[in-house]
Amino acid sequence: MREFDFETYRVFTNLKEQCFGNTSSVVWLHSPMEASRMKRIAADFWQPATTFLWKEANTWKVRWFAPDAEIQLCGHGSLAAIAFIHDNFDPSEEITLQASKAKIKGGKYNDYKCYIELDAFDVTEELEIPEALKEALGIPVLGFYKTNNKNIVLTDSESSVASMRPNFELLRTMETFGYVVTAASTQPELDFVSRTIVPHVQQLEDPATGSSHAMLVAYWGKKLEKQHLKSKQLSSRGGSFCSDYLGKKVKLYGAYQKINKGTICSF
Repeated sequence: MREFDFETYRVFTNLKEQCFGNTSSVVWLHSPMEASRMKRIAADFWQPATTFLWKEANTWKVRWFAPDAEIQLCGHGSLAAIAFIHDNFDPSEEITLQASKAKIKGGKYNDYKCYIELDAFDVTEELEIPEALKEALGIPVLGFYKTNNKNIVLTDSESSVASMRPNFELLRTMETFGYVVTAASTQPELDFVSRTIVPHVQQLEDPATGSSHAMLVAYWGKKLEKQHLKSKQLSSRGGSFCSDYLGKKVKLYGAYQKINKGTICSF
């Protein structure tokens, strides 16, 4: 049985402001691994996402697993993979990660900061606001928007985002997979704040979510008529994002720290 090295990163951090970001262990594979084995490893790591990375010819391949399911697009896992590649292989050019349904470009921004570039998720439809959603979130809901990822919930203030205490049992009675609750920020250095709620999986709330910002940066970039935006995710860990709205693409910049490394000896 072969051993596999891993390193764990926390990304989208700002330690000076007590933003500890999101964690992902990056497992370096010698070759593709069966999904069932990746699921078992991810369940043991018990992180929001475990990132599995390997190389085929000149292509960096990647898959992500939460403890209970595979993830089709993981922004913070992508940033962790980019950090891992730079820390261990030090490529000089931009990196492309090939996932099953997406290509993610990324690279080093400066010391202990990387960037990723994701497809923007635009609003496809404004939805009628369900009464159950208002009751479950317990905050004013000013707008409800569908995208090809999660749905956006617009509320009235940063304080509403921060104080929200979702009723997950009630949210699970609705079919929507995930909600990104957002409002304009009152802080002069920020443009918007958010939280990501995923009631149908074990995690319930994600700490710092790159895929959500592929929607939020497109939404707020258009609304505020700005290209460069700064934001915070107001989870218990906190996430710090700088981003560029590039029309069809969103570029996310984030700081990272390696917090441990080791070897998987059995699974």
